[in-house]
Amino acid sequence: MSATPLVPATGGSPDDPATEDPRTTDPGDGSPAGAGGSLWSGLRPLVLRLHFYAGVLVAPFLLVAAVTGLLYAGSFQAEKIIYSHELRVPVGDHELPISQQVAAARKAHPEGEISAVRPSPEDGATTRVLLSGVKGVDHAHTLAVFVDPYTGKVRGALEQYGSTGALPLRTWIDELHRDLHLGQTGRLYSELAASWLWVITLGGLLLWLGRRRKQRALRSVALPDRTATGRKRTMSFHGAVGLWAALGLLFLSATGLTWSTYAGANIADLRTALDQTTPTVSATVGGGEHAGHDMGSGSMPGMDMGGTGETSGHTTDVGLDAVLKTARAKGLDNPVEIVPPAEPGSAYVVSQIQRSWPEKQDSVAIDPATGEVTDVQRFADYPVLAKLTRWGIDLHTGNLFGLVNQIALAALALSLILLIVWGYRMWWQRGRASAFGRPVPRGAWRRVPPYVLLPLAAAIAVIGYYLPLLGIPLAAFLAVDLLLGAIARRRGTSGQTA
Repeated sequence: MSATPLVPATGGSPDDPATEDPRTTDPGDGSPAGAGGSLWSGLRPLVLRLHFYAGVLVAPFLLVAAVTGLLYAGSFQAEKIIYSHELRVPVGDHELPISQQVAAARKAHPEGEISAVRPSPEDGATTRVLLSGVKGVDHAHTLAVFVDPYTGKVRGALEQYGSTGALPLRTWIDELHRDLHLGQTGRLYSELAASWLWVITLGGLLLWLGRRRKQRALRSVALPDRTATGRKRTMSFHGAVGLWAALGLLFLSATGLTWSTYAGANIADLRTALDQTTPTVSATVGGGEHAGHDMGSGSMPGMDMGGTGETSGHTTDVGLDAVLKTARAKGLDNPVEIVPPAEPGSAYVVSQIQRSWPEKQDSVAIDPATGEVTDVQRFADYPVLAKLTRWGIDLHTGNLFGLVNQIALAALALSLILLIVWGYRMWWQRGRASAFGRPVPRGAWRRVPPYVLLPLAAAIAVIGYYLPLLGIPLAAFLAVDLLLGAIARRRGTSGQTA
């Protein structure tokens, strides 16, 4: 429900009448929390303690993820404005053959090798010719040469990253959000945030609904109490906004984990074991007699630029125009990407690259010598988990529903930022005698019935194994907490049990 500590009004705040000691009462029903209390009476202190400490310690990572995520949500529209010269052209009478557009791009930029071609996806949009191995361009990126499809004029060239065609601004923000520009090590921050976000969210949701369950009015749960003051007012906004954002935060946590370093690898292994991996079209054609295309000579040797099916040297190639025509005949309408043969015995691969709804992800392989389709892969035939993963990632990255999707992501990011600020403010308001708010007392786990505690511990151990950046910090926290409790008991400075 929230990304930060949602704690009850302990600490005797004079402006919050709902003060109580979480060790002795359950604010949900006011009944004693002893052995005869409800199951929630026993679980609540444990959930409260976990939510509090996880929120305090993980919130800084979540704040970074939320701020960079907010920037990323706005980068799509900013990209269209900043790079409008490269992306848009006046609509002409007719488009030139794709082979002529590629030839124009190679004349202006003979460096590197052609890794893919993205024909103009709509009226007024430029064609992108993607070059790899270009000096000064990151090895994981390509140089996108933008060509006016109506005139063949090159409009410019920009570094591009990823399957969504992110240009420099969005790429920079994307990498900031993903790894803080620290590489593989930096990815640990985002995985830590994603691993804990769902735990904090569910804990906060349980606490808020448990606190409000005697107040049957929906308004008291779903809307903040504007008449409240002090810490109670802060909690009211924290809880209500967290309730509305909970489903979205759970979604961001789950989808963020799918491409994280360690949890993502475990999820991939699980999908493989269940035969739910994303299928790919086979680019192999029999015989291996077709030479690969050397892309470094300024044109595309072996690829007939005029689309006539002539030969270049010893290689016969039907050409880009024929390949695109064949793909269109197989139902691959815009937008598409054409990947040339990578080596002898391989085919052209033409794939749809639309990530907005409805998704277009069909692909075909085409023999460069004969122009015949050698393999077809339809998105409709993907396994269920492969489809869900694709939709989840595209929704997480703001592609699935376009501008609406991006606005929703921005709202979620802003909500998370506010929840964090309110959470820390509640912590501050909770303790009047010290600079920081007081922690939640120890001993919460001892109040949970054994028949609940043991299965719960087993489930946490399994989840922690598959989500190591949840399991390892949790184990470390428990170890430190137990150690501090033992020291406190030995010194006789605390009356609480560890």
